[in-house]
Order: sequence, then C-alpha cells, then structure tokens
Amino acid sequence: MDITSLFKASVKTVRLKLPLDSIPQQDKNRILTKKTPKLEVWKKSSQLKKQITMLRDFLLENRAAYMQLAEHLKNSAPQMTNDERDVIDQQSEEMYISTCKLVADMKRECAELQVGRQTKECLCLVIDSVYEYATAIRKIALEQKQFRIKRQIETIHYIKLQPKMKTDLYAKPLETAPALADTSPQPTNRAENLDTTRNADKNVTQPMEDIEEHSMYDEYENDDLSPEDIQMFESENVQLYNELKGLSEEVEQIQRNVADIAQLQDVFSEKVTMQSPDIDRIASTVVGSTENVRDANEQIKQAIQRNAGLRVWVLFFLIVMSFTLLFLDWYNE
Repeated sequence: MDITSLFKASVKTVRLKLPLDSIPQQDKNRILTKKTPKLEVWKKSSQLKKQITMLRDFLLENRAAYMQLAEHLKNSAPQMTNDERDVIDQQSEEMYISTCKLVADMKRECAELQVGRQTKECLCLVIDSVYEYATAIRKIALEQKQFRIKRQIETIHYIKLQPKMKTDLYAKPLETAPALADTSPQPTNRAENLDTTRNADKNVTQPMEDIEEHSMYDEYENDDLSPEDIQMFESENVQLYNELKGLSEEVEQIQRNVADIAQLQDVFSEKVTMQSPDIDRIASTVVGSTENVRDANEQIKQAIQRNAGLRVWVLFFLIVMSFTLLFLDWYNE
C-alpha cells in the first residue's frame, strides 16, 4: 500500500502550522553546495608562502646592488653599503628560522587534526613544499653572500698586489720611448719642426730631480758588486722566496679551511633551526610533566592523610573492643 501522498499531506500540514521563519528556505538557483570552512593550516601555509615570495622578490630586485654588478655603468643599480647588506643577510636568516618554526608547528597541528587520510597527506605535502621553497630562497641568499665574501677577498688581494704592479711599471727601461718613436710613421716637415721645438723646450725645462735620479741610477749601475755580495744577495733572495711561498701556501690552506668552516656552520645552523621546535616542544612537555608530578604528589599526600584517619579509627575500634572483651570476661567471672 502506497502512503506517499498521505505522507506529503502530513508534511504540508505540519509546515503550515509552523511559523514562516522557523524553517530555512534553500536557494533553488544554487547548484553547488556551500563551501566547507578552511583549516587553519591552509591559511598559515598560504600566508607563509606569500612572505617567502616577498623575500624572493626583494632579493632578486636588489641582486645587482647587493653583488655590485655593473657599477661602472651609468644606468646601473643604486649602490648599497655593507651595513645594508649585513641587514639583508640577517633578515633573510631570521626569516628562514621563523619559517622552520612555523613549519614544525604546522606539522604538529596536522598530526593532531581529526581529518581523513588523504586530506592529511595533502596537508603534509603542502607543508613540505613550503619548506623546500624556503630552503631554495635561503640558498639564493647564501650564494649572494658567498659571492660578496669572495669579491671582498679578491679586492684585498688586488690591493696587496697593486704596489708591486706600480713598481713593475716604473721599473721599465727608459729606452722604450725612442723605440716607439722609431716605429712611428714619418711626419711632414712642418710637424718635424714643431716636434723639434717641443723637444728642445722639454729638454730645457727638465727638472733637476729627474737629472739627479738618472745620475743616481748611473752610479748604481756603474757600481759593481763583489762575488761575495752577489752570493749573499742570492741566498737572501732564495730564503725570502721560500718564506713567501710557504706563507702563500699557508694562506691558501687557511682560506680552504675557512670555506669548509663556513659550510659546516651553515649546515649546523640549519640543523639547529630544524631542532629548535623539537627543543621547545620537549621543554613544554617537561613543564607539563613537572606539573603532573606535583599534582600526583599532592594527591598522594591527601590519600596518605585519608588512610591515616582510617587507621586511627581502626585502632580506636580495636582498643575499644579489646577493653570490652576484658570487661565482659571480668564481669562473667
């Protein structure tokens, strides 16, 4: 027997008896279902990704100014001081540390969520991708910092080598000028006359200092050294060369050690940043365990006090019963 029509009629009668606002009316034009509220992990991961993207854009925009690229050009990037570069390095490192802490917190929240297995796997993959993204941006910052340190070391080496280059330039023989003059093409008669007059003026206005220097060089060249002095100078030169060679080898070894130490320091800092959330969690659990132990001690004290009262009553009851038995025994006699 079909009672569908009867059921529909009863539903209509009940609906008519109820007030109008008691039953929410559904939108007939709506096809899709309402959106479910997003989890906090999704929001945190999206915000963290935006912050990392802002850091990446900032590093790429200021890359030329940070690395001092094309400073000799007119349309080059604005110059940046070393203090500003240090601030950028510090801020990027702090950003990476905070990102690692947030990633650890999100992983812990994801593990505590009461959701499906696929949703939890998706959240874990999103968190891992955010961490990898932050690691890639930190790698860009570290590469820029290494390039900056390498350039500073090369500049220091260039400054150390610059006096030697100047002495090499000044130590060239003076006979190169006539040789260059001989190789130059033959000028016209008028140009020859002008050159001769200019050379005469230069020879007349030559300063006395140059003449004295040339005389000193001539005296030094004419002064012959004895074989003993030559041998002594050669031995000193060999000794100095060996010392400089040993120092250069030590400097290279120190540079390699410094580079290795820097790499190890980066790895150590990365491990420390990864372990800092675990340390904080352990500290919080230790604090919670100490509170639980304190509460347990208080409960044990209360239980001991209750047991002590019970023991007193039992002893009192036994004493009263023993005296009662003694009295009855005495009275029975």
